[in-house]
Amino acid sequence: MRTRLLPLLIVLMAGVLLALGFPLAVSVAAAQQQKVVVDRIDDTARFAALATFVTDSPSGSRWMVRDERQDTLQKELERYWEVYGIKAGVFYRDRTPMANAPDGWSVPEAGDVREAFDEALRSRPDHDPKQVWPWQDGRLVVASPVIRDGDVVAVVVTDSPTDKMRSETLRGWLPIALGEAAAMLLAVGAALRLTGWVLHPVRILDATTHDIATGSLKSRVAVAGGPPELRRLARSFNEMADNVEEVLEQQRAFVADASHQLRNPLSALLLRIELLALELPEDNEEIASVRTEGKRLAQVLDDLLDLALAEHAPADLQLTDIGALTAERVEAWRPVAVEKGVRLREECPAVTAWADPVALSSALDAVIDNALKFTPEGEQVTVTVSSNGQKSTIVIADRGPGLTEEELTRIGDRFWRSGRHQNVKGSGLGLSISRALLAAGGGTIAYAQHEPHGLRVTVTVPRSAPREA
Repeated sequence: MRTRLLPLLIVLMAGVLLALGFPLAVSVAAAQQQKVVVDRIDDTARFAALATFVTDSPSGSRWMVRDERQDTLQKELERYWEVYGIKAGVFYRDRTPMANAPDGWSVPEAGDVREAFDEALRSRPDHDPKQVWPWQDGRLVVASPVIRDGDVVAVVVTDSPTDKMRSETLRGWLPIALGEAAAMLLAVGAALRLTGWVLHPVRILDATTHDIATGSLKSRVAVAGGPPELRRLARSFNEMADNVEEVLEQQRAFVADASHQLRNPLSALLLRIELLALELPEDNEEIASVRTEGKRLAQVLDDLLDLALAEHAPADLQLTDIGALTAERVEAWRPVAVEKGVRLREECPAVTAWADPVALSSALDAVIDNALKFTPEGEQVTVTVSSNGQKSTIVIADRGPGLTEEELTRIGDRFWRSGRHQNVKGSGLGLSISRALLAAGGGTIAYAQHEPHGLRVTVTVPRSAPREA
């Protein structure tokens, strides 16, 4: 969730900073250019004042012989070109030069200089040239009319380079860029803190939910930190978990009490059936059927009581040699495998993990019993122990008929049995008991298909020491 929320906040904050920084950068560039334009306007105005004394009539006629005033204007333009490197010229209406520097510079047929010249002829000084940006290799053209007796008789044009102006603009942009970068770093840090503060209770809630879903019903959310809404959610979650635990505790107590209370009447009933069988022929099918169903009911009651105890009793976790314990359970079931004609093979190296030895032994018994029960004669059941990082695994793989993908989602449910295996002896509680026993110690049990056919059961127990309550 943080990986989705954090980029969104960063993009929003970057958009806000750009929205603030972009107009500021444009303003700095415009101010730099306006400063240069004002200087050029002053220069062209001074040259226009000098050029006014050169012309002799409103019609724009000019002296046939160069006089002292025209030489003075020419010298001013040449000095201006030598000192500042700015082209400057005074041109009559027909674009012939009155004076210009450098020598030979004239008004072209098209371009920025020609456009500024034409605007000045209309007595509209071009005091707002196009913005020149730092990445553009442009020039700045300013033109002012020379007016005598109300008529435009000539035009002063300056064509200045923009290298210095663009450098000044970049220097003005540098503090803005540094400020934007610093603000962005602060914004990212604030976003990290904000998302961490908001999502920390969510992560705790997610972890606690996972713990409860895997059987750790005592897990609760610490109501501390985060927004008020999430703190209220944590309190509500804890209340819900308390209610669920209480309901499940009542259910377990009921199952345990009912199983215990039914055992005595059932034992008495089975005893009376045995006494009745003494008075009937030994091959009486009805008595044999009643005896079988009675034993099956007794087994179901025993399994229900074991399940209630498994879900209620705390785990006695110890650092256990999983390999040795598994090898011991495999040897205990080997006579059953030999009797059925099933090969039982194990690979049990020395691997340690934290587990309740009694609970793990009971879970392994249920899983190995289930594998031998469904594996046909001549096939093989393999038990493999290994370690992977922080976990140790025990894999029991058989060559039985296996289960479909839909059946794999239901395996381990109480009293559930595949419709294809209803004729196999069992109550449907063995794997539920195994899951409850493992969950109490932080272990898990998973089921998958074993190619080309069969079932693969993976029992996982933690290698790290249990956390203190």
